[in-house]
Amino acid sequence: MTAYTPPIALTVAGSDPSGGAGIQADIKTFAAFGIYCASVITALTAQNTVGVSGVFAIPPDFIAAQFRSVVSDLSVSAIKTGMLGDVATVEVVASLLGDVAAVPVVVDPVMVATSGDVLLRPEAIEAVRHSLLPRATLITPNLPEAARLLDSPEATTDIEMRTQAEALMRFGCRAVLLKGGHGEGADVVDILFDGQTHLEFRRPRIVTSNTHGTGCTLSAAIAAGLAKGKTIDVAVADAKAFVWKALSAGVDMHIGKGRNGPVDHNFALRNS
Repeated sequence: MTAYTPPIALTVAGSDPSGGAGIQADIKTFAAFGIYCASVITALTAQNTVGVSGVFAIPPDFIAAQFRSVVSDLSVSAIKTGMLGDVATVEVVASLLGDVAAVPVVVDPVMVATSGDVLLRPEAIEAVRHSLLPRATLITPNLPEAARLLDSPEATTDIEMRTQAEALMRFGCRAVLLKGGHGEGADVVDILFDGQTHLEFRRPRIVTSNTHGTGCTLSAAIAAGLAKGKTIDVAVADAKAFVWKALSAGVDMHIGKGRNGPVDHNFALRNS
């Protein structure tokens, strides 16, 4: 049998023990795309479908130890970041990404959980702006996150979304995917801006409360595409299709006692 090395992606994020978001959602997503997933855990959370009851931040030196142990051994083709939590974590991760500058990085600027619990301390936002975002190939903020990063009201129209996507580029990232899932209307519109062109992704809005982990899943799916050598626009298109199918498949799924259950990552396995 001929030996082979599958594409490898690294997720740098927090752990969700209930399995719907964070590291666990990323692993499921990478597996669905045929990607070998390595992980660096930045925080342990005590959470479920009801909410977050506790967060334990991993010490920055141990985050660095995890990261260096992975990249010194594995040929990582893409990286995504999720929950980072505090200033020290943001700064150490940004520094570590500088050591692998040739690897594409998808930054999901996680600030608040689907349940409404805060996952990024307010004082860390400045570090995200000026230390982390310049390391990003692509950032994937939702409307509230973009507004917080820009100190602006949330965008409510496609024109305002385009303007905010352009404004986010000033932080030094190579591209922005501004997600419109928190908006209103029959369709969900996301705007991809690469510094020159606005590309619109439009999908019918799925009415469901099972949205826990949507942002983690999307950013991981994009990183999966980049790990396979796809361009950003193609990786985003494929990731959007995957998340839309996961949301559709999970409409009637019942996991846990909370209002917001997870999306259905396993639809891809069942279909295969």
